[in-house]
Amino acid sequence: MNLSAHSLTVPGRLTDISLSLRPGELTAICGPNGAGKTTLLRALAGLEPGPVSLGETPLADLPPRRRAQDIGYLAQHAQPAWNLTAEALVRLGRLPHRSSRAEDEVAAQSALAALDCAHLAQRGIHTLSGGERARVLLARVLAGQPRWILADEPLASLDLAHTAALLRHFRQLADQAKGPGCGVVLVVHSLAHAMNHADRVIVLDNGHLAADGPPQVALSEEVIEHVWRVRAQWTGPAAARALSL
Repeated sequence: MNLSAHSLTVPGRLTDISLSLRPGELTAICGPNGAGKTTLLRALAGLEPGPVSLGETPLADLPPRRRAQDIGYLAQHAQPAWNLTAEALVRLGRLPHRSSRAEDEVAAQSALAALDCAHLAQRGIHTLSGGERARVLLARVLAGQPRWILADEPLASLDLAHTAALLRHFRQLADQAKGPGCGVVLVVHSLAHAMNHADRVIVLDNGHLAADGPPQVALSEEVIEHVWRVRAQWTGPAAARALSL
């Protein structure tokens, strides 16, 4: 079921954005600071007004519970107000579902394990490091088992090992979407991560759609120079490319 926007405009932030995201793909949203990446992700999650649809149904017409079941959203600077344990916070991801306690337990524990957070289960969220907190917050999204995962800079606070592990996990989720899984849309600042791991890259520039396509096309050296105003060169083999400035 595609997630689509048609001539999406958010005054002062986005102008005439049209795209259709497909399950089975890992899509990266890239662009300079202030380009509109977070606004686009929020609009796709139904948190900004605009013509966005899930399949044939406008998000505005979906009941809140159904929308929460289908779309899992991770904000860029999410800060829990209460010092819940990591396990209790992850269980909140099950609120949209009318499932049994046993099903909720399995989903929560599976999400904690997938994000290497099982050992943090009884720790208060306010006692965790920034990277640990980021992984627990994403586990809450995964526990809801949504059709779509929309994550705003989920790699920003992670160390090298957890970045690599999370990229592999996102890849697995996208591959599963070809069966009964979910689509994955990430805002990322690392163009190398987008180049090496995404199936599709959407590039925004000053609220406009500057490029949209396979990473080799959307993140060509010409696009980078035009959008980021720097000259750069891709080096290295496919799937392990680095950007030299």
